[in-house]
Amino acid sequence: MNAQEILNSEDFKKCEDFHGHVCPGLSIGYRAAKAGMTWLKENRSEDEEIVAIVETDACSADAVQVLTGCTFGKGNFIYKDYGKMALSLLSRNSGRGIRIVIKNGAFKPDEEHLALIQKVIKDEITEDERKRFDELHYRRSCEILEMPINRLFDMRPVSTDMPKKARIESSEPCARCGEATMKSKLETVEGEKVCRGCFEI
Repeated sequence: MNAQEILNSEDFKKCEDFHGHVCPGLSIGYRAAKAGMTWLKENRSEDEEIVAIVETDACSADAVQVLTGCTFGKGNFIYKDYGKMALSLLSRNSGRGIRIVIKNGAFKPDEEHLALIQKVIKDEITEDERKRFDELHYRRSCEILEMPINRLFDMRPVSTDMPKKARIESSEPCARCGEATMKSKLETVEGEKVCRGCFEI
């Protein structure tokens, strides 16, 4: 499929709706999640059949949640703050896993695009610059959607211990703030059970 067909597909539209806009990061997450699920030969996770481990909290993570069905609430969406555009997908059904990492130099930075991104971040962008930014952002997204998968990602099977399933346990009040806290998340301080928020103060 070409970029326009992907952008118009039901799967991509769901990702766009969830994330709020089309961008290169969302497109990377879309391609990575699609490639990983195809490799695993799995369907979207209804419960905890698939585990997704993302190593960035950037835009790509949203597409991963939508396409894999892995979420924080189900306990099968795990975030590791490594600052890498990397995704590992594990199947509880087969015990197989795949790690997908963006290739070094997969696409060269566009200096104009990068400069405009900084202006957007600083909220210093003019109306004309914003139009140009949107144009470059869209073009970059299309390039990612059309790039051959073997030029975009390094993919390799992984063998790792399957993370535990989501825990459901009782809560008790923090001795300091009084807020109900999962028992296993309480810290003992001077003989008192306190939540991590109070523990860090």
